[in-house]
Amino acid sequence: MGLGLGIGTTLVMAKGGPAQYELRANDYWRVTMPSGMRFDTSGLALDAKGRLLTVHDRDPDVWQIHLPKTEGELGSRVAGVSMVTNCFTRLQLLPFAREKFDRYDTEGLSVDAQGRLYSCEEANRWILRFDPSKTLVERLPIDWSPVRRFFSSDKNASFEGIAVGDDQRLYVANERSSARIFVIDINNYKIIDHFEVSPRRSGFSFLHYSDLCWFRGFLFVLCRHQQVVLKVDPRTHQVLAEYDYKKLENAPEHRYQSRYPTGTMEGLAVDDHHFWLLTDNNCETREQDPKDRRPTLFRCPRPDTAEASK
Repeated sequence: MGLGLGIGTTLVMAKGGPAQYELRANDYWRVTMPSGMRFDTSGLALDAKGRLLTVHDRDPDVWQIHLPKTEGELGSRVAGVSMVTNCFTRLQLLPFAREKFDRYDTEGLSVDAQGRLYSCEEANRWILRFDPSKTLVERLPIDWSPVRRFFSSDKNASFEGIAVGDDQRLYVANERSSARIFVIDINNYKIIDHFEVSPRRSGFSFLHYSDLCWFRGFLFVLCRHQQVVLKVDPRTHQVLAEYDYKKLENAPEHRYQSRYPTGTMEGLAVDDHHFWLLTDNNCETREQDPKDRRPTLFRCPRPDTAEASK
């Protein structure tokens, strides 16, 4: 069977289909904000220093997640956070204030090889980039006209994940209404491709991409409703592997109450040894603890590497 190639195409899976794996967490933490502030995490990134960075959908700020360091702290299952104070500040965003619709609904975060941070903003469909060498925020002048037909009129069904590749391409996930991954040439800000990928089996009639991650030449796609991560060849759009985390998310100690029969994962980061998953439980509580509204961060050993089998 052939592979979907070129702009606007959709994958046709190769014979035999992608490799199948199950993700299991060897550690997890409840992400705890200072003074119990509401924290609807949406997006996750690892930078070159190994910092776990996240955003949430009520302001443009970037936050660092701090994992416990001592043996006693590890048993507490609590991770703290602190604001990264020099990026996406109100002063840096002031040039865009007149055009901003509503609050900054930040839904995705990525870091390039130069240490620049990219965020996608849902309400205005903006892609913002912070350059630490200049302490400057840019709004990338992307021409969206080739893919505008996939845009929903619902401002809460927009850009939901972002990943910057070492191939000079930027990948942006369009969620839900018309699930699509847009590919932008960073050198000229033009759309050069767009495609859809999906799991082999799905319990939902529609896709919902909730985050993207680039790692070692591959694009990893978080499918919130299907509760699976896809490993994708970004050039051919072939799904190479599927990592199912349904059992993990639905485990009694982790399952959140919800008004909708959907998943809660909205943050994904990948390294050589782990998948990192982060919930956006929309301030809903866990079923086993009706007072606990904190998001949960999971660290899952990679089942596709030799390290995971040791």
